[in-house]
Amino acid sequence: MTGVPHGGAPEGGRYGEAVFPPERAGEDERIDSGALAYDGFSMARLRALGVGPGWTCLDVGAGTGTLARRLLDEAGVASVLAVDRDVRFLPPRPGLDVRAADVTAPDFAPGTFRLVHARFVLMHLAERERLVSSLAELVAPGGVLVLSDAVDLTSDRTPDTPYTVAMRAMWQGLRATIGTDVSVVPAYPHLLHGAGLERVAAEIHVPPLQPGSPISRFWAETWERSRAAMLATGAVDDATLDEAVRYLDSAACAALSAGMLTAWGWKPDARPQR
Repeated sequence: MTGVPHGGAPEGGRYGEAVFPPERAGEDERIDSGALAYDGFSMARLRALGVGPGWTCLDVGAGTGTLARRLLDEAGVASVLAVDRDVRFLPPRPGLDVRAADVTAPDFAPGTFRLVHARFVLMHLAERERLVSSLAELVAPGGVLVLSDAVDLTSDRTPDTPYTVAMRAMWQGLRATIGTDVSVVPAYPHLLHGAGLERVAAEIHVPPLQPGSPISRFWAETWERSRAAMLATGAVDDATLDEAVRYLDSAACAALSAGMLTAWGWKPDARPQR
């Protein structure tokens, strides 16, 4: 998602525009780099869940629409409603409807979509527990809610490298400015179960950090845009960040990228059993 509300960190802007302004040149390319790193895995999971012809889908925080288009082209779903707070990167096409909307106050009819999907959205929102329940209400009986967000793999036991130092500063800086909190992401299966969903499960994907890879480009661009927030933590300086960017593109890079946890749960089918 190009920007999301976070429940009260005004220096970052209500939707984080101060850190990731959608009008900044190259922001669509930054989003696409992240999509290239994760779209294949997301599509494989959605296909394994049975998403396919006849499905009506809601893609929350659709970004540049890469996954929405793949749902149409590869899975052959009936329709996708792509929602983001800023839709400048989302040109409509047959089967793809686009709407600018605030995920914290969805105005869609309950039980409308067989698939509701949100990736890299809830981790930025303070009211995520309420939102999981709100998104679950939009799922049609027999449908599925799929949530994906980042999990930080740079604990205090992880060896210090230019990458891990920068990542720790990034998470700290983004939490202080736009409210990002990935520490709660492992609780998503519990939240899905609490929202009344069944057959809840989860998995984690970690894309490899390799010179020139999409995920390496994504982190380099993300650090550049969040540089001020990272510097404000006092954990890094400009030289440290510049070294971290060079490290990402070097053969010496030996670190785990942030992972993506994907959790899903099914809405009970209200039809009588025969």
